[in-house]
Amino acid sequence: MKFRPCIDLHGGKVKQIVGSSLMDAKAGALITNFETNLSPEHFAEMYKTDGLAGGHVIMLGPGNEQAALRALAAFPGGLHAGGGITPDNAREYLDAGASHVIVTSFVFKNGIIDYENLEAMAKAAGKGRLILDLSCKYVGNGYYIATDRWQKLTTVRLSSTTLEELARHCDEFLVHAVDIEGKQGGIDGKLIELLSASSPICLTYAGGVRSIADLDEVDIKGKGRVDATVGSALDIFGGPLPYRKVVEWHKNHQ
Repeated sequence: MKFRPCIDLHGGKVKQIVGSSLMDAKAGALITNFETNLSPEHFAEMYKTDGLAGGHVIMLGPGNEQAALRALAAFPGGLHAGGGITPDNAREYLDAGASHVIVTSFVFKNGIIDYENLEAMAKAAGKGRLILDLSCKYVGNGYYIATDRWQKLTTVRLSSTTLEELARHCDEFLVHAVDIEGKQGGIDGKLIELLSASSPICLTYAGGVRSIADLDEVDIKGKGRVDATVGSALDIFGGPLPYRKVVEWHKNHQ
């Protein structure tokens, strides 16, 4: 299991935001846990120094493109880029230094998997450099993929069949537990167990990690097959969990 770092961008700045508050239509609804004037490349260089490859740079809305490109240039081959990625711009981010590009909304249209868009995305990026973001909410009888800043639920339920089918088109999965992401309230153990049992490829879980004990729990419930991202809980983003302890934990698990 690995710790995967993150750089979340909003308005051109590094921030930590409660993802479920990213509502287009409701002004003032945004909940920001942390904001800094430190540059995106500052964090990218730190991750590079600490040998933390495989993290992600996420553009939360427009106006973050240049900030993302600077971060990618600071850690060539070490970060994934996501947020508004399409076949038209995927190559720009890959050429700028992204090891992979991450896509959700472009592939899941009108509540279903748009296989034409999925094939176009895989062709533009290459299967080996494409990550599908399968961030999800629990509704009724299962976990369903959410798109468009997590405001729209699809009819696509996470299952072994779904994950095996989607894995044919990409290299990795990224899965945020939307209902708890950014709230530092503990992990979704049932989701992690589902992902570990069902995914045939590498994946990263995000949502609720607040302590070393939570990382240990991800490792146990994920049987070492599920990597984890930590955001708002880290002290570098204003939280109580020392980043250096997480780096040490990561190195001890390799």
